This record gives sequence, C-alpha cells and structure tokens, in this order.
Amino acid sequence: MATNLEFIKSASGSSVSSLSVTDCFSADYDVYQVVISEYKGTANSYLFARLLDSTNTVITANEYDDAYLGMITYGSFAESRTTNDSRLENFGYYFSGTVSSTAGFVTVYNPFDSGSYTFTAGQSSAWVNTIGGVGYKSIGVHKSAEQINGINFFPSAGSIDFMEINVYGVK
Repeated sequence: MATNLEFIKSASGSSVSSLSVTDCFSADYDVYQVVISEYKGTANSYLFARLLDSTNTVITANEYDDAYLGMITYGSFAESRTTNDSRLENFGYYFSGTVSSTAGFVTVYNPFDSGSYTFTAGQSSAWVNTIGGVGYKSIGVHKSAEQINGINFFPSAGSIDFMEINVYGVK
C-alpha cells in the first residue's frame, strides 16, 4: 500500500458553527487523509462530519451509515451504529473547559468517483484534564454514488471555538 502523503489544502476557523474544506478532493487521488490537528468547542460536544457535493454544497440528506467505538480510560467503553443518518458521527469529543488537546484524522476513500460510494475511517484522541484520556475509532459510508469535492465538520452542541484541518492525498 502507498504511504506517501502529498499536501493539498488546509483550513482553519474560530468562532464558527462549522468548518468546510472545499475543492480538496479530485481525480488525482483515490484516498485522502484529512488531519484534524486541533479542535476546541464551546460546549461538551461530539465532532460530526458531512460531505460536500460537486458544487461544494453540504450533503444533509439521510444518506450516511456509520459506527464508532469510544475507548474511555476513566469509564466504560461506548459504541454506536447509525443507519440512514444526515451526518457521519464521532471524529472526536470536546469537554468544555477541561480538555487540553483534541486531534485526529479521517481517511476518505474514493470521494471523487461519481460511480461509487464514499467511505471513511477515522481515529481521534483527547486528554481530559484531571480525568484521563478518550479515543474514538469510526467508520462510515455515504450511500449515494456521486462526486464529492470536500468535507464539512461541525459540533453536536455549541460552536467551534478553534479548529485546524490539513488535507493530504495518499500516493
């Protein structure tokens, strides 16, 4: 398997309800690595994602299936499976006022191929001050064969205090 990453595009935002990286997927690559180098929210919140269609419009239709495993050092593990949802779930978690860092990545498969579904696999981790660590692994699929140009991230509650994203093509 190829292991070289080639930088494509970055995006960052603060005090926003969501953050998109537009026109980052193309016919040049089949696999992309979307790196979330930092995420801070304004409330306790999960980090969700939606894909952007060929016009960079956020896809909000119930076309997503996903599953995740939450590995929590200070409590029980958690898992969830969702079908026919309007988003891809859990690319991280933010505990308002107590997290010292949250980061992760999402691997996106075949987004630009209009003849196939787009698949995702994500991992993230956070350190919660005075409590311990939490990690998430997630998988997802967008069940509509269409050209995907980008990705949009948004929190389950509150807004994004700060977020930085880098997108790489995998060669």
